[in-house]
Amino acid sequence: MNSLHVTEKISDCKASLTKPCVGKMNGKSEDRPLPNSASLDSNDADAVLKSVLAGLESKDWISLCDALNNVRRLSIFHKEEMMHMLEKVIPLVVKSLKNPRSAVCKTACMTSADIFSAYNNHITDLLEPLLTQLLLKSSQDKRFVCEAAEKALTAMTKYVSPTLLLPKLQPCLKNRNPRIRAKASLCFSRSVPRLGVEGIKEYGIDKLVQAAASQLSDQLPESREAARTVLLELQSVYEKAHPLINPETSSPEEQQIPEVEPITWETFCKSKLSALSAQAVLRVTNVVTVTAREGLVTTGSSSSSQL
Repeated sequence: MNSLHVTEKISDCKASLTKPCVGKMNGKSEDRPLPNSASLDSNDADAVLKSVLAGLESKDWISLCDALNNVRRLSIFHKEEMMHMLEKVIPLVVKSLKNPRSAVCKTACMTSADIFSAYNNHITDLLEPLLTQLLLKSSQDKRFVCEAAEKALTAMTKYVSPTLLLPKLQPCLKNRNPRIRAKASLCFSRSVPRLGVEGIKEYGIDKLVQAAASQLSDQLPESREAARTVLLELQSVYEKAHPLINPETSSPEEQQIPEVEPITWETFCKSKLSALSAQAVLRVTNVVTVTAREGLVTTGSSSSSQL
């Protein structure tokens, strides 16, 4: 551990990467990536790889923070070398997230963010316990730990494929803890647009609508607002995939298409949701859609009359 370029001794380590976790916190001092000087040469990397698991199991919190920061270095600068150890490393990071000392917990959150950034979809099978703890920490802990956990969740939704992530997020939307549901809803709302139009259709727009609709009646406004965001996205995708042909503005090619009763967004919602849920979804999407069409789209009146 003493061979690392970043730290010549434990006190130096505390003064650089883990010091912001000690004493008074302002929530901003660690909002930075590791400097390039934190990289390791091949000999140092080999030494750290051999010792990192023992460090992550240390009962001394300073040694544990040092080990977590070494995982960050390895993830950023030597990710291929640590790939084979992820099955052992990630459960120990999860254990650190449960640590009662805020310094350890916050460092573990930052470590999680770097792991998401480096390994993307390679950690999907190990994701659930990490996701559970980050949702818990983002909703229940001290402010500066919450902020670090939220940044890790943001990294997760940015770097992990939404197709792989959404099935793991959806059960969290039903968690008994409303604050956890709210954080999961925010992750859900960030992940759905990343699917793209084709991805949403392949995943199942009906499943996504049902999941978002369940959050419209949640007790916390964060959940409800996240649900609105998702539903507006899904409505846009649905209406692009099921356009209503207007005889006055359609092309000759469109007019030659055999007439089929179009399945409107309203009909779709009523067929996939309970009456109360469908009413709530239509209230949210129609109010915003009518406002947008009146201000921006000249053909809005004809479309609105069919909904």
